[in-house]
Amino acid sequence: MSKYVLALDLGTTGNKAIVFDKQGNTIASEYSEFPQIFPKEGWVEHNPNDIWETALKVIAIVIEKVGAENIQAIGITNQRETTIIWDKKTGKPLYNAIVWQCRRTENICKHFSQLKKLIKEKTGLFLDPYFSATKIKWLIDNVEDVNKKVKSKDALFGTVDSWILYNLTAGKCHATDITNASRTMIFNIKTLEYDEELLNLFEIPRHLLPQVFPSNHLFGYTDKKLFGKEIPIAGIIGDQQASLFAHGGWRNGLIKNTYGTGLFMMTSTKNKIYYSDNLISTIAWQIDKDVEYALEGSIFVGGSLIQWLRDGLGIINDTKEVEDLAKKVNSSENVVFVPALTGLGAPYWDPSARGLIIGITRGTTKEHIARAALEGIAFQTRDVFEEFVKTTKNEIDFSTLAVDGGASKNNFLMQFQADILGIDIERPYITESTALGAAAMAAISTGFWDKNNILKIREIEKEFKPKMDNKTRKKIYNKWLNALQRSLNWAKD
Repeated sequence: MSKYVLALDLGTTGNKAIVFDKQGNTIASEYSEFPQIFPKEGWVEHNPNDIWETALKVIAIVIEKVGAENIQAIGITNQRETTIIWDKKTGKPLYNAIVWQCRRTENICKHFSQLKKLIKEKTGLFLDPYFSATKIKWLIDNVEDVNKKVKSKDALFGTVDSWILYNLTAGKCHATDITNASRTMIFNIKTLEYDEELLNLFEIPRHLLPQVFPSNHLFGYTDKKLFGKEIPIAGIIGDQQASLFAHGGWRNGLIKNTYGTGLFMMTSTKNKIYYSDNLISTIAWQIDKDVEYALEGSIFVGGSLIQWLRDGLGIINDTKEVEDLAKKVNSSENVVFVPALTGLGAPYWDPSARGLIIGITRGTTKEHIARAALEGIAFQTRDVFEEFVKTTKNEIDFSTLAVDGGASKNNFLMQFQADILGIDIERPYITESTALGAAAMAAISTGFWDKNNILKIREIEKEFKPKMDNKTRKKIYNKWLNALQRSLNWAKD
């Protein structure tokens, strides 16, 4: 019996391979960055060969450390909506990958604005450049080589998981999992297949698209030439879904929040789809025949606010200093910081909103501003939490927030978050939640772990329980809402 499972975490700025043992310990880990390409303002690209080469490199390094014969399976997790089209015959990319952050297709979205309601109903998504469909259309319409190969049926599309799977299997497998398919804006989350009407509207031919399988599917085997042995690729899942799964997101009343550059909140809604004007309805995962749905809210500015305090304002030299600074004062003294540095994401979706610090007096110090900044991160999370409660019509009793990401290590922020939400917070020892989720999918698929193993592996490092009384909570949250309205009204003045 093999001893380990390998997770390949395909990120936006780099790729990581982590080897876990049966107890969930990290046995080997390797990370490699790849270049970001910005051809024009608002455009973001990657070279698909850079993604593949760094993925191959990190897998090879960890396999060399532990031995290919000891790897039971590989699980893949990835940045989700990034779009790649490649030549079916040669396997070479026909253009750079268009990254999920890229805004070049805004005009295509405007052109299809009358489809907003239809798209939301079928896919659970907003009509937005974020998702893959308009990126595919842009490539077909604007890149001659892509257009030609699509017409001759010699092109293939995939998100990053599909591209890496195709290369790992030496072109034998053109597939994806249901979580990644659900982010393309051409996949119907009710029928669980590509939607013919949407394909026709966006003029995307079906022959371009990867086959869709459950997240715990045996997708294929690595080519023997790569690592000297065929290793099963037995799980694929999108990054935020992987994080939710690693936290035991199938448990009733659990929400997860990733405190990264932005904030990504997600909760499983089991077999029910809840629609919201301000949240994404998506697929959490499919294990065998069982599909779970999810609600997701993305906040643009989270940990990047702390970086701005360092690089923009210069009030700290290191991001770790912000907690000590915030603790030096007993309150923010009515200073409120709305972190709309790049507009506001969920649940407001207002790109014209602007950052705001209000309540400043002669007595305001950098300590008050640091504290107000951390509180602003927590208030934004409360806003999305309120939207979750409203959308699910109190049918789900949200009792726990599971956290990960760099800023989740800030104890002041986590305690204030518990206080302002009025629910418990769990912070596990293993902070590599996306990698653990990918490993878990492959492990379940091959019998290495089951769901109970994952909950045992996910040991809680610290719990934060609410200490604030309801009256205080309501008072300071109302102050936030007042400041927030001023931020939202900025562009209207």
